[in-house]
Amino acid sequence: MNNFIFENATKVFFGKGCVKEYLCCLTKGYGDTVMLAYGGGSIKRNGVYDEVTAILKAAGKNIVEFPGIMANPTYTKVLEGARLAKENNVGLILGIGGGSVMDCCKAVSIAARYQGDVWADFWARPGIFDFDPLPLGVIVTVAGTGSECNGGAVITNEELKIKTGRDYPKCNPRFALLDPTYTYSVPKFQMVSGGFDILSHIMEIYFSEPDEDNVSDDIAEALMRNVIRNLRVAVKNPEDYTARSNLMWDATMAENRIIKLGKRTDFQCHQMEHQLGAYTDCNHGAGLAVLHPVYYRHIYKEGLAKFKKFAENVWGISAEGKTDEEIARAGINALEDFILEIGLPVNLRELGVDENTDLKAIADSCTIVSGSYKKLTHEEILGIFKECFN
Repeated sequence: MNNFIFENATKVFFGKGCVKEYLCCLTKGYGDTVMLAYGGGSIKRNGVYDEVTAILKAAGKNIVEFPGIMANPTYTKVLEGARLAKENNVGLILGIGGGSVMDCCKAVSIAARYQGDVWADFWARPGIFDFDPLPLGVIVTVAGTGSECNGGAVITNEELKIKTGRDYPKCNPRFALLDPTYTYSVPKFQMVSGGFDILSHIMEIYFSEPDEDNVSDDIAEALMRNVIRNLRVAVKNPEDYTARSNLMWDATMAENRIIKLGKRTDFQCHQMEHQLGAYTDCNHGAGLAVLHPVYYRHIYKEGLAKFKKFAENVWGISAEGKTDEEIARAGINALEDFILEIGLPVNLRELGVDENTDLKAIADSCTIVSGSYKKLTHEEILGIFKECFN
């Protein structure tokens, strides 16, 4: 394994009823005012909002609301939250939702304590902290990004048409409350796209050097099998507690930095989807589902040994009578079949991309990563987009 330093400061409280049991005491020591951040209002329909606000009021907290965080949080929304936090002397941000809410809140936690240009100094390039971000706690209602246990935040600058992420350990939530029953009311498509995002995160880490036997890859294979098995169960029965609790912890394990230890990581497919989302505002997990099989057919020969292991150890493909390339391709086909099985789109048209979408501009805007088995060119990325369109 490669050398690494491991850090994770988030304290996780997992299980049914954890919000009722722990939230009150967790808010102590952060002043009188809590900024409650959430998305489109589903937490008001499913009862989570009433439960959380009752706990905060019983704890004597003043509540400042920051609603309306969108699926692809924008830099404008980040600045709105920062102004709100400053004006109300907020001592703690409490984000309730999925990855978009959590990512936005992390960016707000920086912007609320920083006097300069947050985008230029922390997203356009890696930032340097000589201050502490505003403390953040999260209550997870959607399993997917794993944002609850890292400092990562993906933000879209709508003016520049750039969607990018940074991971700052200082932005790790102080605490994360994970009650799997809170995910029951998530619409099926959102649940499935979040589930595929989990699988995508693991694959992006797995399909990278080193290729020698290592702990991170072994854990990744077990996690991928677990996601596939439990997502199938959850599609059939969305309130299967075992399946939903496993998926929730799969999401955290995928992005709490543990399986990244000693790994180079890829994330080229994520970079492509980010820019696709910046231009089209498409669903993140659905965009990844369209891109992954086509991307992998472009790179599998350069990472043949790992793709062979993926086919055999994750999908159970028999090696008998097959060449290594045939086994690897069978694993990619199994991934594509799974995407169809769980009801995610398989081409860009299903995402709302049409002939008027400037695929070349999107491809040219993509960052080329160094961790992929094959370093792509912008022309190759455009080719992948065109294949995904047909």
